[in-house]
Amino acid sequence: MSRNLKALIGPSILNADLSQLYEESQKLLNNGADYLHLDVMDGHFVPNLTFGHPIVKCLRSKIKDAFFETHMMVSKPEQWIVPMADAGVNQYTFHIEPVNNVEDVCRKIKENGMKVGVAIKPGTDVAEVEKYISISDMVLIMTVEPGFGGQKFMADQMEKVKYLREHYPLLNIEVDGGVGPSTINCCADAGANMIVSGTAVIKAQDQASTIKLMRDTVQQAIGKNSS
Repeated sequence: MSRNLKALIGPSILNADLSQLYEESQKLLNNGADYLHLDVMDGHFVPNLTFGHPIVKCLRSKIKDAFFETHMMVSKPEQWIVPMADAGVNQYTFHIEPVNNVEDVCRKIKENGMKVGVAIKPGTDVAEVEKYISISDMVLIMTVEPGFGGQKFMADQMEKVKYLREHYPLLNIEVDGGVGPSTINCCADAGANMIVSGTAVIKAQDQASTIKLMRDTVQQAIGKNSS
């Protein structure tokens, strides 16, 4: 059944030179990125503050065709659904922890023409997100505490990935945080197929070979699991 899964690498632009956001993003796409992972932080749900829908809309005006995923590390994800849809976002991934009615947020995202991603922090039990798989397109397992780039990868979070892959063979499972060439095998073997990588790709001397290495590693693992 897993043969329909696809390895996808989505660099996070958080650690790029944000004064050159378009150039940095286009460079990543030219070097083989499958999608762009855009970290949106509100200074409340996480202590950091990044950018919002006006910046995303400007980026979309120059990059017409790429798949944009916004990772909404915000206290009120429902507040930004319409503006992000208007900005041209393809997938709206939000954290379930601060949300009272997750089903309602998922429904509103779909009504506005975007795919739904549901995310959990390292301290959240996988059972909490499992409730929403039937109304989601993807589950994001954070492998660092959300809020800052450059943190150390939490290998213990792979148990959540393994559980989801075992029970939901065709589910898109994304990992985010501390993922790069040194940790990609761990992620691939656990069953993640969507890989967010920030520092390891952005700062790589050869972005294209780094992206290819990670994609090939994940695709090989998918092939093993489907055989």
